[in-house]
Amino acid sequence: MTDLGGFQNHLARIDLTDGDVTYEDVDDEDAKKYIGARGLGVKHVFDQGPDVDPESPENLLAFMNGPLTGTQAVMSGRIAICTKSPLTGTVTDSHHGGWSGARLKWAGFDGLLVEGESDEPVYAYVEDGEVELRDASHLTGKGVHETRDELGEELDGSFGKNMSIMAIGPGGENGVKYACIMNEDDRASGRGGTGCVMGNKNLKAVVIKSGTKMPKPADQETFMEGHQQAMQVIQESDVTAPNEGGLSMYGTNVLMNITEEMDGHPTKNGRYTSGISYNNEEQGGETVIDAERISGENVRENILVDEPTCHSCPVACKKEVEVQTMHKGEDMNVRMESFEYESAWALGTNSLNDDRDKIAVMIDRCNDLGIDTIETGNILAMAMEATEKGYLDDLGEGIDWGDEEEMIEMIKRIGNREGELADMLAEGQEGFADEIDGHDCRLDVKGQSIAAYDPRCMKGMGIAYATSNRGACHLRGYTPAAEILGIPEKVDPYEYEGKGELTATFQDLHAISDSFDICKFNAFAEGIEEYVLQYNGMTGLDVSEDELMESGERVYNLERYYNNLAGFDGSDDSLPERFLEEGGMPGQGASEGEYCELDEMKEEYYEHRGWVDGVVPDEKLEDLGIDVGPGTGVSTGDSPAPADD
Repeated sequence: MTDLGGFQNHLARIDLTDGDVTYEDVDDEDAKKYIGARGLGVKHVFDQGPDVDPESPENLLAFMNGPLTGTQAVMSGRIAICTKSPLTGTVTDSHHGGWSGARLKWAGFDGLLVEGESDEPVYAYVEDGEVELRDASHLTGKGVHETRDELGEELDGSFGKNMSIMAIGPGGENGVKYACIMNEDDRASGRGGTGCVMGNKNLKAVVIKSGTKMPKPADQETFMEGHQQAMQVIQESDVTAPNEGGLSMYGTNVLMNITEEMDGHPTKNGRYTSGISYNNEEQGGETVIDAERISGENVRENILVDEPTCHSCPVACKKEVEVQTMHKGEDMNVRMESFEYESAWALGTNSLNDDRDKIAVMIDRCNDLGIDTIETGNILAMAMEATEKGYLDDLGEGIDWGDEEEMIEMIKRIGNREGELADMLAEGQEGFADEIDGHDCRLDVKGQSIAAYDPRCMKGMGIAYATSNRGACHLRGYTPAAEILGIPEKVDPYEYEGKGELTATFQDLHAISDSFDICKFNAFAEGIEEYVLQYNGMTGLDVSEDELMESGERVYNLERYYNNLAGFDGSDDSLPERFLEEGGMPGQGASEGEYCELDEMKEEYYEHRGWVDGVVPDEKLEDLGIDVGPGTGVSTGDSPAPADD
């Protein structure tokens, strides 16, 4: 057990096969080594075994809080959902904001460890330190929004005040490999297929009812010093300042115009580095696709209706919008949050679509079906390129570039696996490419699609995509902070030297914040100094900045160790060919002629990490205090060492 501040020392282990719920303490040594949330969640998944089939009952689904979740700490409304991904086969963790993480803590839990598979649909009801499994057969096939509304009425809860609901939609029930878990008003644990795992377990929802009882810091003076310091830097930041900073004013979509102007905005399934370069290249300079039409500035001016926020967050980056548009002769009136940058890019310019209102409809439809907007937009763009190249001719169906009406319909079909093409698209980029022999159309790493940053422009994003432990991801190591925003200092986005070390530093830092669990956006203002003060103050520990950074490194190496044991090595730390010099597509505009120098950055990155061709040596594991089970069979010397028995 642990008596660290910030922990409830209470976990629920839910066996859906038998319908049993048991309770256990938090291991004190693990809490100190892996912090919480992401770190502890990955440790639980690791202990379940890296060889587990991600779609089997044995795959663990861990809903985890950190020591700062639900406290007075700024932006501490996050929760981590950890499992083995059915999309990538790697360990994955996916986070969402809102209030469910805080309420889980207030309801007396540090985490829910879900295993097995129920014979019938169920939901978990959480209140006052207890978990009860209840029948959910009446919710089968229903969208996330209807599920949420019905449960709210059924349980007589004040949704959004004392109750949170995390639910899956038809996407999760139908095994879409990139199905997500939706929380409250359109907050998603989107990446990696966590909703697919939840659907395979026949778990429709997790409902949490609680009061508001924040954990008290073990060392109030130290915590308040860190809290006040964090508030000050957040208020002074051009990015996070409440009601002034770019993130507070425009949400994540503040980046749309910025990346477009620097030609770092993948367009037409990543063939181009911006809409402007596409227009100039293919349309003789005529503006056909315009990213400004779907930018944060445009959204704020025309369709913004509210700016809700998450627990303990002064930034309020969520931008709730309302649109009324027509789809196939039908009025579509949608009010939803949130018109995020990644979603708008994937369903927008990367698919050659800049219809702002139709994109809002698409995001809302994805959210209700419970499928990841980033993955959905990318797979639609891939299908458009496959259609153009004739790879789908034998199917007798396809989808044209920028056909927003067909996109809306196809999203519904994907979520329900209706028809042969939709069924293939539901498998993700790697599975779809295998079916049509269209690997040249893929825009993914390890099976997970890239995000809205072009590695021909932002070289750090290239090595970050390649070495992300959960497949292509901008949030494992957010190098655009330095390459675009100059945080903590400005670096040349086109320079590849030094990006290996920079990426590793960001990855370790984000592993810390994900394990606390606080929002990554705090890193636009806060740094390790604020982290240490708040962590020490809450838990009562006395760790140094170096020791906390080592904890982040430990989490990242444990994830890599898991993936190594699951069969991944340096050959999987790759990028789509169109970003690389050999057989690639050079950037245009400000990025003219640029490629991503991945091999050079990987060499620097592995040297900094102390890895051997993407594999964590046993000596590194031992140095970090990670228990070496079977080992990776690699030493830091020139020759491989045999694996331990």
